[in-house]
Amino acid sequence: MGQYFTNQKLNSNIVKHKVIIGTVPLSFNTDNGVFSKTKIDFGTRFLLETLTSLNLKGHILDVGCGYGVIGIYVSKVFPTTVDMIDVNKSALHLAKLNAKENHVKCNIFESNAYENVSEKYDYIITNPPIRAGKKVIYEILMNASNYLLDHGVLYLVIRKNHGAKSIIYDLEKLYDVTILDKHNGFFIIEAKKR
Repeated sequence: MGQYFTNQKLNSNIVKHKVIIGTVPLSFNTDNGVFSKTKIDFGTRFLLETLTSLNLKGHILDVGCGYGVIGIYVSKVFPTTVDMIDVNKSALHLAKLNAKENHVKCNIFESNAYENVSEKYDYIITNPPIRAGKKVIYEILMNASNYLLDHGVLYLVIRKNHGAKSIIYDLEKLYDVTILDKHNGFFIIEAKKR
């Protein structure tokens, strides 16, 4: 697979997957060159199932949206307005297709991290692109505070073997951090803006 955070030219092979997250049936078109093209990855599913118990309202930003799983699910489950961003043009095309297919309205646009983001949000949600490297991940996580409203919260999923403990340590310098849940080496983290 090509690096999903780039815009490589790959042969297209769009495949549709029907899934259920929690109790919500959804349908996603995926293609070559996007993350987790054959199924929803465990981390994203775990993040969404954990967030289901919260009462999210307001304006949400899905950073690194891929083909749209987080933003579309959140749009279905919560009374929110959702913006979705990614640097990968193929992923953005699929996210727009999937939003239509799942009958949700989301504002979906290209942005390298927060480069094209001009608003502030109640929540930023991400399954950060590990393969993009530490610099990109930290740009997404640490700069989130600049795009959160005063009461804003960053939610993320990270694996223990992808540096969860050091990321939590560094997040605590900027945010009030809570580990909402842990399972199979994955951590669901809530980082409240100070």
